[in-house]
Amino acid sequence: MGLSVPLAQVKLPERIARLNDLAFNIWWTWHRSARALYRELDPVLWDVVEHNPVIFLHRLDPARLERAAVDEHFLLSYDEIVSEFDAMLNADPAETWIGKNRPELLGRTVAYFSAEFGLHRALPIYSGGLGVLAGDHTKEASDLGLPMVGVSLLYRQGYLRQRIDSGGWQHDVAANLDPLAEPTTQMFAEDGTPLLIDVELDGTGPLRLAVWRVQVGRVPIYLLDSDVEGNPEWTRTLSSRLYGGDLEHRLRQEIVLGIGGVRLIRALGIEPAYWHANEGHAALHLLERVREYVEAGSSFDEAVERVREATVFTTHTPVPAGHDIFPPEVMDRYFGEYCPRLGIDRERFLALGRHAASGDGFNFTALSLRLAGHVNAVSEKHGEVSRQMWYDIWPGATPETAPIRSITNGVHLPTWISSHLGRVYDRYLPLDWRERQEQPGVWDTILNIPDEEFWQAHLKAKHALIDEMDERARRRYVGGMFDAWQVLSSGAFQNAGVLTLGFARRFATYKRATLIFHDIDRLARIVNDPEHPVQIIFAGKAHPADEGGKRLIQEIYTRARDPRLGGRIAFAEDYEMGLASLLVAGVDVWLNNPRYPLEASGTSGMKASANGVPNCSILDGWWIEGYQANPRNGWGIEPSSLDGAAQDEEEADAIYSVLEQQVVPLYYQRAHDGLPHEWIKLAKQAIRSDAPRFSTRRMLIQYIDFLYLSAAGVTEPGAVEHALM
Repeated sequence: MGLSVPLAQVKLPERIARLNDLAFNIWWTWHRSARALYRELDPVLWDVVEHNPVIFLHRLDPARLERAAVDEHFLLSYDEIVSEFDAMLNADPAETWIGKNRPELLGRTVAYFSAEFGLHRALPIYSGGLGVLAGDHTKEASDLGLPMVGVSLLYRQGYLRQRIDSGGWQHDVAANLDPLAEPTTQMFAEDGTPLLIDVELDGTGPLRLAVWRVQVGRVPIYLLDSDVEGNPEWTRTLSSRLYGGDLEHRLRQEIVLGIGGVRLIRALGIEPAYWHANEGHAALHLLERVREYVEAGSSFDEAVERVREATVFTTHTPVPAGHDIFPPEVMDRYFGEYCPRLGIDRERFLALGRHAASGDGFNFTALSLRLAGHVNAVSEKHGEVSRQMWYDIWPGATPETAPIRSITNGVHLPTWISSHLGRVYDRYLPLDWRERQEQPGVWDTILNIPDEEFWQAHLKAKHALIDEMDERARRRYVGGMFDAWQVLSSGAFQNAGVLTLGFARRFATYKRATLIFHDIDRLARIVNDPEHPVQIIFAGKAHPADEGGKRLIQEIYTRARDPRLGGRIAFAEDYEMGLASLLVAGVDVWLNNPRYPLEASGTSGMKASANGVPNCSILDGWWIEGYQANPRNGWGIEPSSLDGAAQDEEEADAIYSVLEQQVVPLYYQRAHDGLPHEWIKLAKQAIRSDAPRFSTRRMLIQYIDFLYLSAAGVTEPGAVEHALM
């Protein structure tokens, strides 16, 4: 077992020295009282460092720390938070949710592999929904007491910082992640030397990987880092940037994640009872485990069966670009010497990744489906689509019988419910609502919140969003290279009294971010109505290689300058988890219009609903389930049966009609007290029906019951059919 050494701790007054421990455990990200403790020390600096407690403690005036160490009010809060923190860390496993409800999993660790983890903007090792889902999954595992260890890469340049030029074009600016200024600690061997993991690349000799740990409550995540002295120079930046580089660079990263990840688990002395691969990026961990069994004496077929029995695989997308496919000649170069160690020849090896839709390429999703015995899609509709896409992987299977079940995604409510609404929930929901958040009945008392109190909490969240957008635009203008037109495009004219639509997500073409501009004259009439105006806030990043996604951003950014739209369109630059948390709570309606049926799930709309922000969305992904369960919680747009441009026209027209005839009138329908009571009723229904149904707590319990128990060898596959809804 390696040793974790926190190299960046600050010397603090002894009375408040545990602030260091709190800073190096991501637990603080979903505990409002812990964040408030740091903010109380210096609210301005806390915002300047983007809520990174490690940097915050380094930059904080020592005099403030000395004063805090004798401030009775501060110490009272400090002691309560440290006591809660210690209670979490030292809890008897038998007293956790797992211990009380699924004790069979105590002592059985799941190794969870993901190319990205979205935990907080202080650690930018995520790009979007896939990573945020992994982060929420990890936080919920900690909350439930599920034994788990995560594996990923340390991206020293993160994903990308987005900068939009005056022409509206996205520029990808690399972040500079300093592990010593982040909530990460390096792992060392027992002799005090850095823990290093070896993998082979392309016959160039071993690549050495350092190991860093991020502690997420009770759950550790280990990050592999190729920036190690002695590695060839070209390999030292191999793990530097998430989804950077060409196809071959991507393969090298996935060798590090999959093969290096298994070797890391072994070096740490961890013995997982079962394994979970979050999307095909982690597929090579399956081959590495097969190799271990073969070299220990098993046949290839025996090894495959043992790996299958203990492996869960989650597929996330029906979009072809979301699946990693590599040419055979590239696989030959990297796996020519590895293949014999599996006990098979080249043809059988390449057949593991073959799929009709991939030509002669080696498809990592196909590999994962063949080597994982427990497979799920991420919504009911996505399950249908995935079974249709992949049924031919299993001999004799049909689209109806392919062994891919559906577990709809969820969101970690303590992370995503705004502090403004969270305080209201604490007053009106049962005292233990967080411990029972997946139970629908817990949320019935949402209806008891006085409309005035509910509306004021929402307006506070709305003002917080607009203030942040103004501040971002101000900082960019002061920094130079940001003209007045860009200030306008960034949302300088947004008004908290105006009905506000939010559209924020990864900018892929199938998500159709610009559909709302289909009829610009009609949109202009909607947004410029003198009595009932509407404004729209967009945010999101395009993949560095996605020219189509960047053009969508450019169109929105330049549309925001169009006088016909009256300054009612804004694009918030550099979308990340901090801005996302403000958007999902601060807008009035969440808009989503993907091209059906390509939205596998989506989670941003779930976060909005949990904050009382109703969805107005195409019935695809998770929203089919959310709207059908309670049509009083938002607006569902039926997908058109047409294709291409005709589909776009029909669905844009449907969105305009819903806005004109339902959304706008309802929002501006005010009683004598000035409150939109009917709107508030709908917002409360969104919370009441969607928060429990689409929580990560519900999601993870279903993973446990439907997949984890059987993968861990506790039950037969499909033996547990526990339903929460």
